[in-house]
Amino acid sequence: MTALLTKLSDRNPNDVVIECEDGAFTAQQLLTDIEVVSATLVAKDIGRLGLLARNSAAWVTVDLACQSAAICLLPMPAFFADNQLRHSMKCAGLQAVLTDNPQRFSDIAGSEIVFKETGQCVGLTLILIEGAADPLLPPCTQKITFTSGSTGTPRGVCLGIDHQLRVASALDQALQIKAPRHLCLLPLSTLLENLGGIYYPLLADGVVSIPPETTTGFSGGAGLDTLKLIRTISRHRPASIIILPQMLVGLVAALEEGWTAPEELKFAAVGGAKVSAGLIRRARDLGLPVYEGYGLSEAGSVACLNHPGCDQIGTVGQSLAHVDVSIEAGEVVVKGNTFLGYVGEPDSWGAKSLLTGDLGELDAEGYLNLEGRRKNLLITSLGRNISPEWIESELLLYPEIEQCIVFGDARPFCAALIKPANPDISTQAMQSVLDAVNTKLPEYAQIKRWHRLQETLSVAEALYTENGRPRRAAIASRFGPVIDSLYSETMSTASL
Repeated sequence: MTALLTKLSDRNPNDVVIECEDGAFTAQQLLTDIEVVSATLVAKDIGRLGLLARNSAAWVTVDLACQSAAICLLPMPAFFADNQLRHSMKCAGLQAVLTDNPQRFSDIAGSEIVFKETGQCVGLTLILIEGAADPLLPPCTQKITFTSGSTGTPRGVCLGIDHQLRVASALDQALQIKAPRHLCLLPLSTLLENLGGIYYPLLADGVVSIPPETTTGFSGGAGLDTLKLIRTISRHRPASIIILPQMLVGLVAALEEGWTAPEELKFAAVGGAKVSAGLIRRARDLGLPVYEGYGLSEAGSVACLNHPGCDQIGTVGQSLAHVDVSIEAGEVVVKGNTFLGYVGEPDSWGAKSLLTGDLGELDAEGYLNLEGRRKNLLITSLGRNISPEWIESELLLYPEIEQCIVFGDARPFCAALIKPANPDISTQAMQSVLDAVNTKLPEYAQIKRWHRLQETLSVAEALYTENGRPRRAAIASRFGPVIDSLYSETMSTASL
């Protein structure tokens, strides 16, 4: 039995451990459901399971049942595009899927995956997949998490159960909140919410509060409804939440318009992309106890964190107890609790240190300052990792487009500068091209706004390299006001 399941077993059987729209679940009810799901999966000889479902008590039950039965689980983010989920399923060699949306699964499977439904399990449909190939997985893999994808075919990060529980234990050790009520605002299929929103509060004798995703204002894609977000926080009055930078922007706007954060809220973790120190100061001044952190899936999602008693605004905090963070040649390196490796990539297995690709420095007290990334990977303010080259390559498949440069780092969505191949091409025709491209992309990678360039960006202006690659920093500097104007629409909370 894992440390988390032991902790649940040791609690008063009548303690409420999950609150959701289906009611309150006690420790005994949850343990009983875990046993039922575990027995069902073992009886069907399922070793690798996918979970495609909205946030619910059933989601938590399946996750913990896989822990109990040593089954490898692949959480499947609903905000992924169908082709990304299909890629993930094949890479992981799934033998079955539990889902609350059989039609979506059928769409994902298409004609490439043969399956059959076999009944219900904790209110979810169990689907067996025929002919699943055995994947190349590192030994002891218990969970596979595919990131939102720097390309259209993201890599699968393999974690053992010990990796995951060390993160939760380190959070408990750092925060020292007695029996926290944690409000899950992010999809549970997001590793950060999975470990920080389920495992951490349960290890700390707390309660996991799971509102319907339709009420949180955020479902993992590109959109945010601030009014729904603040109403949910006010209704549930949690001790802790996890938010993304764009959610913080909305909360600060709401605070400035008169909303008051619940006094029970002790800790709001923000991460996933760069956060302005000024924004955090504004939030703190308005009564929101927000603290910035840093991590990546390969390190169990959390490596550094500011928290009460150990805090330096403008940094992402000190490393937590389960990892060691250092700087080598200007790059952030994480050791101590790194992942087992990537699916199907044996050369990545067993590495003792993780080169993050992030540039940074540690101050004299060990606080980490991030300074950018080695590569062009951008991270939206909603926490989605995107390679601009991926989107640009899709756009440049159309002859109507001569040049395109995609932006979106620390922004709520992707935008682009586009030079049509012919000045006679109308704006409406260009928009039709973008609409066609967007249908091929997941929502978080779609181009929401764009600006028409009148002149070709040239090598002579030092805006392109000799081999035809855009000089992104130079273009961003040259067109800064134009790019800013694409994001100029302000969020309104006037109907508070």
